[in-house]
Amino acid sequence: MKHFVYMLLTEKGTIYTGYTTDVEKRFLTHQRGSKTGGAKYTNANKPVKILYKKEFETKSDAMKEEYRIKHLTRKEKLVLIENHQD
Repeated sequence: MKHFVYMLLTEKGTIYTGYTTDVEKRFLTHQRGSKTGGAKYTNANKPVKILYKKEFETKSDAMKEEYRIKHLTRKEKLVLIENHQD
């Protein structure tokens, strides 16, 4: 199974970071909102674009990276996105 960390741009210009096994499917779930399992944050801040996704071998590795990214500043996240090769 593949494991991903992803970042989404929201309508309000914020960046949401999450973990999933299917980025495109999770993005659509976030867009549909709370009744379909979207995250609380993205229910109030509708995602409009996938900015970043990175694959990991294990769920544990992906979750560690998600935690690390969530503690970065917005500027640091933008640098990570800009420098990432998909």
